[in-house]
Amino acid sequence: MTLSPRSTPVKSQKPTAKRAPPKVAAAKMAAALAAQAPPSAEAKTAMGWLHTAKFLTTAPELKHLPLLDVPEIAFVGRSNAGKSTCINTLTQINRLAFASKTPGRTQSINLFALGKQGVLDAVLADLPGYGYAAVPKAAKYRWQQVMGNYLQTRDNLKGVVLLCDPRLGLTELDEILLDVIRPRVEEGLKFLVLLTKSDKLNKTEAAKALSIVRLQAGGGDVKLFSALKRQGVEEVAQHLWQWAHPPVKAAQAAAPAKDPGEPCE
Repeated sequence: MTLSPRSTPVKSQKPTAKRAPPKVAAAKMAAALAAQAPPSAEAKTAMGWLHTAKFLTTAPELKHLPLLDVPEIAFVGRSNAGKSTCINTLTQINRLAFASKTPGRTQSINLFALGKQGVLDAVLADLPGYGYAAVPKAAKYRWQQVMGNYLQTRDNLKGVVLLCDPRLGLTELDEILLDVIRPRVEEGLKFLVLLTKSDKLNKTEAAKALSIVRLQAGGGDVKLFSALKRQGVEEVAQHLWQWAHPPVKAAQAAAPAKDPGEPCE
């Protein structure tokens, strides 16, 4: 029985012979993964420290916040900017921080304790999102006051992380927040803007967003962040670790030791 030209195996094998691209793609992916530098010792320390996070308390008003003498780092931003996702990604704990099903309805400051072996050495503060249109004006005004007072008067506040959707840029409310904390930033308060959901941008869009927000933030530190692709996660973790554990000042470290026989003043 002779095979017709349509049933010859030669043509059916042609697609199989053209499967080189997937292998090339796999090789490129493997090369890219291999090229990625392994986490540094500092990054591992910072990520391990953040993984110790535990819920501490929630406060509907400032007077309900506990008085603490450890560094506190606040996360602020508009509703849907990705605060909860950012905190959960940094701490590697699902639903440590969680968003309300209705944006803008979470109206408490949530504190999370950090510290190994049960020793509290820092706190993360998740502040309510702002700017959601459906929230009553009275509630908006009240929380603007609460947040303003918190950012201006919280004594142990050492750093602020402002989360921003890069497709929107810094909004009017974000810029008002910047004005509120500017005096404290000038006095040494650490400040970082995270452009969340950066995986939704291509390289050109990401570079443009960084440039624009840096100008809006007055030259402040601005970084891309993606929970999905883990972009910026280790770098941000190291920032927070350094904020909470500042190095000993060079002058203090270099100070000469006193002679044991020298009388104390």
